[in-house]
Amino acid sequence: MNEQACAPDVRFQRIRDITRALARPLSAEDCCVQSMPDCSPVKWHLAHTTWFFETFVLEHFEPAFKPFDSTFRMLFNSYYNGVGPRHPRPRRGLLTRPDLSTVLRYRDAVDERMSRLLARGGDASLARLAELGLQHEQQHQELILTDIKHLLSCHPSWPAYQAPRPVSRARTSLKTPRWIAHAGGMARIGHEGGGFSFDNERPRHGVYLQPFELASRLVTNGEYLAFIQDGGYRDCALWLAEGWDWAAANGIGSPAYWRQAGPRGEWREFTLHGETALALDQPVVHLSYFEADAYARWAGARLPTEAEWEVCASAGPAAPNPDAACFADAGVFHPMAEIGDALHLQGSVWQWTSSSYAAYPGFVPAEGAVGEYNGKFMVNQYVLRGGSCATPADHVRATYRNFFPAGARWQFTGLRLARSLAPAL
Repeated sequence: MNEQACAPDVRFQRIRDITRALARPLSAEDCCVQSMPDCSPVKWHLAHTTWFFETFVLEHFEPAFKPFDSTFRMLFNSYYNGVGPRHPRPRRGLLTRPDLSTVLRYRDAVDERMSRLLARGGDASLARLAELGLQHEQQHQELILTDIKHLLSCHPSWPAYQAPRPVSRARTSLKTPRWIAHAGGMARIGHEGGGFSFDNERPRHGVYLQPFELASRLVTNGEYLAFIQDGGYRDCALWLAEGWDWAAANGIGSPAYWRQAGPRGEWREFTLHGETALALDQPVVHLSYFEADAYARWAGARLPTEAEWEVCASAGPAAPNPDAACFADAGVFHPMAEIGDALHLQGSVWQWTSSSYAAYPGFVPAEGAVGEYNGKFMVNQYVLRGGSCATPADHVRATYRNFFPAGARWQFTGLRLARSLAPAL
C-alpha cells in the first residue's frame, strides 16, 4: 500500500508501529546506553519522537491539552530553543528515569490521542504539522539503526542486532562503471509542486552546471580496499589538511566497522546482522567526507556537487532500489551489491557531495519553533544525497538534502565518483 495514500490516522499508526518494531530486538539495557555524544539511546529516540507530536501538535490542537508528564518537555527536547530548556545531548545516556516501560506507555498514550485528533480531519495546519512529525519520525527510525549499530560495535564480540533474513540476489561482476555524461548548462534543482519536502529543499531555483559525468554505480568495498592497499591512508597528497590531521589523530586506516582478523589478516566487516567477511562487490559504507574525498583524488576523479547529483537523479525514471523493500520488511539493513548497468542513484548508501550545506536562494524557514529544524545547522557541514539501506523507502526523494560534518561516519555514508568534462566548443 502507498503510504502517502493512507488515511492520516492509519498512516500515522503504521509509521509509529515501525519505530516500535525497530526497538523490539533490543533489551532494556540496549535501549538506555549512549555510545558517543553524536548517538542517542534508543529509549531517547522513542521518547523524543513522541515528544514532537505532544509538543507541536497536541499542545496546539487538542482541546483541554494536558501533558503526559511535564518533566518530559525538557528531558526529550532535542535542540528547539524556542520550546525551552533541554537536557544536554552528550548526557542522554544518563537518563535512566523514566524507564523503558514508562516511555512505551508515553508512546501509547500520545498515539491514542493523536489518532483521535487525526481521525477528525479538516484542519490543514494540523495535517502539515502531523506530516512533518511523521517525516521526523522516519529520520529517527534511521538513527535508531545507525546508533544501535555504533553501540553494538563497541562490544568486543560484535553482536548482531538481529539475524538476517535470506535474500536471493544476483551479484554484479566487479567491472568498471559506466560514465554518464551531462552537457551542463542551466538546470533547476529543489522541490516544488505536490508531496512533502523539508524547508531546506526549497525553493526550486536555477543553477549553471559545467559539463560533467557521473559514475553509474557506487564505489565498492573491493575498490576501496585497493585504495587502502595502495597506501591511500599514508599519502598526504591525497588528503585535505584537516582530513589528514583527523585521520592521524584518530588512528583511522580503514572505513568504520572494518577490521582484520585471522592468521592471514583477512578483512571483516561489522553489520547490523553481525560480523561477516568483507563482500568486495557491495558498496563501501561508513566513510567520512575526508575519506570519500581522498579516495576520489586517488581514483583520478572527484565528488559530485549536489546540483550535479540531483539533475541526474531527476532526469528520468530511477532504476529499482535494491534495498527499498528491505526496510519495510525489517530484513536486511546493509547495502547490497548493485544489479546491472542501470544508473541507480537512490538507496543503499548516503552519497557525499562536495557541496557545503547552505541555504538555497530565497530560503525561508518555517514559522515558530519548527523553523529551527534545518536552517540553524547550515554551517560547517556537507550535503549527502540518495538515502540508504536504513532509510524508509517512502522517505527518499531526489531533492532530499541530508547533512553531516566532514568527520561523521557512523551513518550509512559512501560515495559515487564524478569527473569534469571539457566544455564543448
